[in-house]
Amino acid sequence: MSTTLVSPARLSMTQVLVCGAAIVTLSMGIRHGFGLWLQPMTMARGWTRETFAFALAIQNLAWGLTGPFAGMLADRFGAFRVIVIGSLLYAAGLVLMALSASGIAFTGSAGLMIGMAQAGTTYAVIYGVIGRNVAPEKRSWAMGVAAAAGSFGQFLMVPVENGLIGHLGWQNALFILGCAALAILPLAFGLKEPGLASGAAKPQQSIAAALREAFGYRSFQLLMAGYFVCGFQVVFIGVHMPSYLRDKGMTPDVATTALALIGLFNVFGTYAAGVLGQKLAKRHILATIYLLRSVAIVAFLTVPLSPMSVYVFSAVMGVLWLSTVPPTNAVVAQIFGVQYMSMLGGFIFLSHQIGSFLGVWLGGRLYDTTGSYDVVWWLAVALGVFAALVNLPVREGAIARAQPAAA
Repeated sequence: MSTTLVSPARLSMTQVLVCGAAIVTLSMGIRHGFGLWLQPMTMARGWTRETFAFALAIQNLAWGLTGPFAGMLADRFGAFRVIVIGSLLYAAGLVLMALSASGIAFTGSAGLMIGMAQAGTTYAVIYGVIGRNVAPEKRSWAMGVAAAAGSFGQFLMVPVENGLIGHLGWQNALFILGCAALAILPLAFGLKEPGLASGAAKPQQSIAAALREAFGYRSFQLLMAGYFVCGFQVVFIGVHMPSYLRDKGMTPDVATTALALIGLFNVFGTYAAGVLGQKLAKRHILATIYLLRSVAIVAFLTVPLSPMSVYVFSAVMGVLWLSTVPPTNAVVAQIFGVQYMSMLGGFIFLSHQIGSFLGVWLGGRLYDTTGSYDVVWWLAVALGVFAALVNLPVREGAIARAQPAAA
């Protein structure tokens, strides 16, 4: 008798997209505004920028390191339990972030706890549900919808968070966000997959075999290299651009508007990337995105700085911001199938988060050392060109596998 995969009952595509998009909107929306807390927290606590940046760097690293394990659990038992735990961790981390009086405590709450929470409430886990419940011909589009929801969360939440800080203070703002994170709990019920709830699906391929196959495959390695650059660029900009603009004499409203514009235009960029992924080679889409990011940064650093130049740069970067997510994850599903999609997506995202760690930490470190962000900006340009080049050789076809042996 050959070992086969028992397919669980599918959820409706509408249910998956509505609940998944709402979860990503909350989870990604909350985190996108963390850069707004850099100056008020460091001034209130007497910390350096590196202290704040290091905690958020740990957050990104913890998110990446726990992502594959969250993905393994979601692939085996379904996303529901993972999302519930992630929601509770998120709420607790935000509350403790507000109460942290030392750099170590802040690293534990804003870094470790929120990082682990994000692993269970964002793309890798949600995309696994999409992959298992959405037909292959609509998968890239559906992933674009979920990514666009995360972008809308940034557009929606950044002005809200800035308003909360301004009217209620930075501590109370974090308490309110902790309550908002609990809204993920009821949404998790919409992603409860009946056939996976007890681990009932019989594996066709073992986890160890899936990992050996993926890490030995050149295209998987290239996708990881490109995603490293994505993390470096977007997290450096997201966390440090508000302070960069203030250092240049811009008002806080300019920084808030810039982050909101990134979120708004990324709604269109991620959705467009998902649609184009059904028509064009995904490796070409990815290479173009990375190259255009470098061009945009060079133009931003070259032209005279003004509120208008900031807004134009933010809009352009917004189109390119998370538009790498749908084609990258769609390629993973296309090559390896959907059985271990959350786990493999988690490992790809680990590379992204290592890049995020370096982007946010180096931003704070080099600023404290040199008094400027210039070195990190130009490093982001060079890495964008590198990422464009390494995505071009990616093979998008399904990997060839031997048929399962008879028992």
